[in-house]
Amino acid sequence: MRVFPASIPLDGQTVIVVGHGPMAEPKARLFVSSPARLLWFTGETHDPVASDIAQYAKIIRRVPTRRDLRGATLIFLAGGEDRDVAKLARWGRSQGALVNIVDSPAASDFQTPAIVDRDGIVVSIASGGAAPVLSVDIRAAIEQVLPARIGVIADLARELRGTVKSVLSKFDDRRAFWERALRGKARDLALAGDKIGARREMLRELNGETSAKTGIVHLVGAGPGDPDLLTLKAARLLREADVIVHDRLVSQGVMDLARRDALRIDVGKTKGHHPVPQDEIGQILVREARKGQRVVRIKGGDPFVFGRGGEELDVVRAAGIAVEVTPGITAAVACAASAGIPLTHRDHAQSVTFASGVVKQDGPDADYRALSAPNSTTVFYMGVGAAPDIQAKMVAAGRNPSTPVALIENGTLDTERRVFGTLGDLAALVEREAISGPTIMIVGEVAGAALAGSAKAPAEREQFA
Repeated sequence: MRVFPASIPLDGQTVIVVGHGPMAEPKARLFVSSPARLLWFTGETHDPVASDIAQYAKIIRRVPTRRDLRGATLIFLAGGEDRDVAKLARWGRSQGALVNIVDSPAASDFQTPAIVDRDGIVVSIASGGAAPVLSVDIRAAIEQVLPARIGVIADLARELRGTVKSVLSKFDDRRAFWERALRGKARDLALAGDKIGARREMLRELNGETSAKTGIVHLVGAGPGDPDLLTLKAARLLREADVIVHDRLVSQGVMDLARRDALRIDVGKTKGHHPVPQDEIGQILVREARKGQRVVRIKGGDPFVFGRGGEELDVVRAAGIAVEVTPGITAAVACAASAGIPLTHRDHAQSVTFASGVVKQDGPDADYRALSAPNSTTVFYMGVGAAPDIQAKMVAAGRNPSTPVALIENGTLDTERRVFGTLGDLAALVEREAISGPTIMIVGEVAGAALAGSAKAPAEREQFA
């Protein structure tokens, strides 16, 4: 270990930044959310100061004197003549401050780490000044792992620390309490934004009033397939899940983010083949949650857009089990964007409608007059097998057979394929191109605009019919 990333308490401390421009501003911004007193000596420059800093810092438009540096804990010197910088550094050290000379790690008392700031939780990544860009990249990776409200949990722990110590005199008992409190229901409440509820739950745990461990069900959208399009919250829930109930449209790349020891239950369906009926899926969610498990029901796209998430939500709620919904990027939006197709466009479409190519048996059919409105885009899910019906019904409802269509198969995955044609040739197009994978069908002038753009520089995976 070449550097030691010590933590310096900032309550009641003074931090001074000297300089202006892109070298000084990031250092000042580091402390705007801290309890430290921030003084920024910008010199006589007239450069504007960012508003998010000006409201927290005292801006002084001159160079500091030796007296100005008295009482400082940290001093950042950002730019200037070497002789002047050396003098200020000498003055600061004589006052007992630690001095950082920006972009000169060897001449500094400390280096500024890349920081992940979650209020009560602060993570620092230090390279000793050797590779700041690498530190920033590592910080970005950590940002994806830490929940936005993780600091709320730390704040609660800090507030209750004295109380816990007075109630539990033994160290082992306190450690066991914190493990339960910070990994259980109180943690979930805090991450959901309910700080009062989280505090109440911690106190109940401390007083021995908690009942048997209760489970929770998370209905999670996996997005269109590319794991990079998974939301940060969805990725965290996968890492924490005890049980994962997944369908076939959840890609392997997404599933690779899950805990290795989690129980995985495949309830995937294909056309005409439903090995696990919908009613049984609901029973699985309830059964596993009643064991006290953290259950993630993960679905391709968004659970509330043709994912039957609403049905599962009703079943879990009726069983008296806590349930939360985490949305995903729905396939229509993601696949269209991947293919460069704007679903709305001022010149071509003033509205967009999502529709299912498959309706409930004995249920009402879609309103094809509405789906065939001009100057609009219609996106069909599960439309491949129903392509002949979709074509016939839209044309009968008044949509011009020459209306452009786009078929996006396996959208956002390495196997993505894009096929373009017209509504009048839709059924033949599906058969001719042997479209069989999960496919989004886009009907509207926007598909023609994308085709025109693609024809100028066609990609290898695009086909023009």
